[in-house]
Amino acid sequence: MARYCFCLQVKPERMAEYAGRHRSVWPEMRAALSESGWHNYSLFLREDGLLIGYVEAEDLAEAQATMARTEVNARWQAEMAGFFTGLGGRGPDEDPWLLTEVFHSA
Repeated sequence: MARYCFCLQVKPERMAEYAGRHRSVWPEMRAALSESGWHNYSLFLREDGLLIGYVEAEDLAEAQATMARTEVNARWQAEMAGFFTGLGGRGPDEDPWLLTEVFHSA
């Protein structure tokens, strides 16, 4: 299972709302993530709005494509799009800025 890390920028004025929405992620969204191959998925939010995501997947591109085909993801992403800056017209789940792993200790 490969590990992936990515970052996005949440609008500072919407950070509290963003965090609140993630305290109650829809059960069908959680199920779709799992069924699409997203494992050990975590989001971390810094006080300036920097969002760091971590996920494990056999193939991230395939997991993303599978998730993109779900109705629940379309609804969730439509609701989440307004929380971010710097997307350049893309959805928050499209082509995230992946970080390169430089060290791991198991």
